[in-house]
Amino acid sequence: MPDFPTPPPALLDGAALFLDFDGTLTELAETPDAITVSPHLPKLLERLRSRLDGRLALVSGRSIADLDRHVSVPGIPFSGSHGLELRLGDGSVAPLHAPRGLGEVRDRVRRFADERGGLLVEDKPAGIALHFRRAPDAAPAVADFMEHLARDSGLIVQHGSMVVELRPPGADKGDAVRALMKDAPFAGSRPVFVGDDLTDEHAFAAVASMGGAGVLVGPLRETAALYRLPSVAGVAEWLTECA
Repeated sequence: MPDFPTPPPALLDGAALFLDFDGTLTELAETPDAITVSPHLPKLLERLRSRLDGRLALVSGRSIADLDRHVSVPGIPFSGSHGLELRLGDGSVAPLHAPRGLGEVRDRVRRFADERGGLLVEDKPAGIALHFRRAPDAAPAVADFMEHLARDSGLIVQHGSMVVELRPPGADKGDAVRALMKDAPFAGSRPVFVGDDLTDEHAFAAVASMGGAGVLVGPLRETAALYRLPSVAGVAEWLTECA
């Protein structure tokens, strides 16, 4: 498989920049709370927002409340929970409704995790995630259980890096990008999305459909992205050069 080129800094000229968080701006860790966020990240994001005249947003699988605990940059739009949550730069928040029966689903996931070692349950505002980074051998059992539970509950399965999530249908990271691109200051610009995970493929496809480009972070794989950066450190270096 041929490699993808490194994105040139000029890629952001007149662009709107959308950034994933885990595996892109910060290294993955055994648990979501174990990440270490660079103390330089907020200032770098501020510089990027200034260069792009406000056309900067974070689009993550984490909830917005969780993102706020790790990185706080007032005025930058955040999308959380794979497109289900959206907070604009002025602080206004799109309404989010938890699906019916979510409490029972959460109880079943917790019972499943309690019966096995090394699994971590993460509640989301409208769903639930089951991490198996500390128990990689459990991957097939986790996938089978969550697929079965999705069929019972009407939720959909979202596979990520050592995690399987159940969430309502109807939104993904690509939808979050499309929603933000409808209004100022993003409207009329060329979108660029930087991300590492399979969950970012929706966003890569979305920006490509709007004449933009995706930037894959990490190992080479099949992707809709056009460019690649090798690591979180590589993303930091590129963003610093762009800023």
